[in-house]
Amino acid sequence: MVTALLDGRALTASELAVAARITPQTASTHLAKLTEAGLLSMARNGQHRYFRLASPTVVDMIDGIVAVALEKRPRYRPLSREARALSAARICYDHLAGRLSVDLTDSFVAREYIVLDDGAAEITTAGTRFLTEFGIELPTLRSTRRHFCRLCLDWTERRPHIAGVVGAAITRRCFDLGWMERMKRSHAVIVTPSGRRGFQKTFGIDASEPGDRRKR
Repeated sequence: MVTALLDGRALTASELAVAARITPQTASTHLAKLTEAGLLSMARNGQHRYFRLASPTVVDMIDGIVAVALEKRPRYRPLSREARALSAARICYDHLAGRLSVDLTDSFVAREYIVLDDGAAEITTAGTRFLTEFGIELPTLRSTRRHFCRLCLDWTERRPHIAGVVGAAITRRCFDLGWMERMKRSHAVIVTPSGRRGFQKTFGIDASEPGDRRKR
């Protein structure tokens, strides 16, 4: 149920029960415990209860747990189709994760849009100019109390990707441009034909084959 909430959306108790393949009664018990522990937040809308992850800190904790679990995964075990989709591109709370996000971060570094420094990412003058032309207003983003631009260790790629307010803004912009679409009942995303052209032209990233390396 917790991993089903990793894309930042709020889901009902019934939807989470289906995601976990458990009965609604069992789901209700676990959701109550998770909410009491501060991992989830709950809001009511009519007869429905909607649950979401309580904060980005919870997302970081879950990512850490998954990364440790993958360390013990037998190397000979093939990944499922869903796992391959999540590894290729997914939403982590509010920003892009997976191989596509790592390739995007590499592109930002290579083009000197950001400078990496011990877990932090600083946007350069060239990066500020690019993001503005890309349709992202940085002055508005800086007014938030969240981390402006930081790095998040990708648990499938074992390399960092851009997170924080800037990472979320880039992700929203890609959705607004129609470059990406959400997959049903998953926090994986698919790249649309226009997205494949856009990522290639704008960032030099080949997003045509989810299972292949995307950066040429």
